[in-house]
Amino acid sequence: MNYVADIFFNKILQTAILSWFIAQAIKVVITLIKDRRFDFTRMFGSGGMPSSHASFTVSLATAVGFETSFSSVEFALAAAFAIVVMYDATGVRRSAGEQAKILNKIVESMRYKDSSQTGKKLKELLGHTPVEVFAGAVLGVIVAIIFAFNT
Repeated sequence: MNYVADIFFNKILQTAILSWFIAQAIKVVITLIKDRRFDFTRMFGSGGMPSSHASFTVSLATAVGFETSFSSVEFALAAAFAIVVMYDATGVRRSAGEQAKILNKIVESMRYKDSSQTGKKLKELLGHTPVEVFAGAVLGVIVAIIFAFNT
């Protein structure tokens, strides 16, 4: 058996990766429209609309449900995984991003703008609002449905 080739032909994994890719591409387009600038780094960055974490995990769970049935153990595991990821995105990671904003403002107000004095600026865009997670989850379901019925 060629396990590497099997990974590339795994329809469930392909669905999840496609869903992630679409979510990240949407972030680039939103930045282009909103900020009137092309920022390709949004293709690989975290945070923002829609949540690619939610999109990836929900499409994974949905695809598993279509493949194995929505009453299967596999679906239950994938759904639980998606719920934990989405909870974390709106909870812990979002809080960390909010704390980073405050810390960056404190450092800036102390006039320590030289990064050699304070280190680099903390990353602020980490987590998601509930709306961003919901949008990512809906995108994940849509991608899984389209992929399931077109393959």
